[in-house]
Amino acid sequence: MFLVTSMPVGGAETLLMNLVRRLDRTRFAPEIACLKEPGPLGELLAGEMPVHSHLLASKFDLRILHRLWRLFRTRKIDAVVTVGAGDKMFWGRLAAKISGVPVIMSALHSTGWPDSVGRLNRLLTPLTDAFIGVADAHAEHLATYEKFPREKVHTIYNGIDTDVFVPSDSMAIRRELGIPEDASVVGILAALRPEKNHELFLAGARRITARWIVEGLPVPHFILVGDGERRATLEALAADFGIADTTHFLGSRSDVAEILPATDVVALTSHNEASPVSILEALSCGIPVVSARVGSVPETVIPGQTGELFEPSDLDGFVAATIRLLKNRTRRTLLGRQGRLHVIEHCSLDAMVHGYEKLIEQLYELSERSQWPSIQIGSQSPSQSPASLQSSTTRSGL
Repeated sequence: MFLVTSMPVGGAETLLMNLVRRLDRTRFAPEIACLKEPGPLGELLAGEMPVHSHLLASKFDLRILHRLWRLFRTRKIDAVVTVGAGDKMFWGRLAAKISGVPVIMSALHSTGWPDSVGRLNRLLTPLTDAFIGVADAHAEHLATYEKFPREKVHTIYNGIDTDVFVPSDSMAIRRELGIPEDASVVGILAALRPEKNHELFLAGARRITARWIVEGLPVPHFILVGDGERRATLEALAADFGIADTTHFLGSRSDVAEILPATDVVALTSHNEASPVSILEALSCGIPVVSARVGSVPETVIPGQTGELFEPSDLDGFVAATIRLLKNRTRRTLLGRQGRLHVIEHCSLDAMVHGYEKLIEQLYELSERSQWPSIQIGSQSPSQSPASLQSSTTRSGL
């Protein structure tokens, strides 16, 4: 059971969708539990596997513990993976423990909000068999700053389908958006949330546009893929900057693999990240990346090899790095080619799926061998309320 808040169209949610779809069905039967609404991706997956939703009525709805306990017992769950921090990480692990679930794991996807781990979640560290970081630097962050036991911290790199994200012709999307063939295009793929710092991207777009106009070059265009509550604010900012006509807010799109080849450079301007999927998708399509030096990004965006880095919130650095690539097609091509090779070698979807399969099986086998007593609520019947606690060594089959 993979436990999330919801399944909107976003990087972490897309990763999860790809993961559960690829798990070996002869060994695993994945299910999704959404504390709130299923979201677009949850609704999509509901046609392929069990998706449970609307489990949490409000932030202080303590009945969530009984609902999750009953769900885990009814579904005979052998492993629970909480995805992200917050309520799902707390209630999911606690319910899994009192339900006698053999394997309890927490996968985290960033080094700050929304995946900062609070005091209450740290209290449940002894109940957790594994914490998953998405890159080596992220795993180090979980051990050093979140204080998780190093022996429980594992790295499973984010992975994408390199057979879907491939270099291709960009003309169809350019025609759709009305972008001239000879115009430079910079893209960003990120939910429209504060930590993604789209303000820096738009401020850089204004400067690059001014530079291109002075030099008599075709006016550059800027593509923003992603949606969120800040869309109207950011659209207004683009208008204030005088770049509204060349800034394309595309919202959530299912054809990202077709959009990326229409760009010359993909940017990442976030205040914090772990290992964002967007840069893996861009590199897999042969598009170099200009990114803030945050989280584990430098493991993927390697200066001079797959892209360029700038210091977080450094507008001058972002603009200078982007201009250098836009003005050098040969360098862009080389970095894009090397970027795709890097993703194929280190960040494929198959490698990520295999990492989860191997870790779940290893932890399950350890639990079977150790047969540590688990805490069971009440009787075996999932319909009864968790009013009393008793020790049990009952395990369901994998």
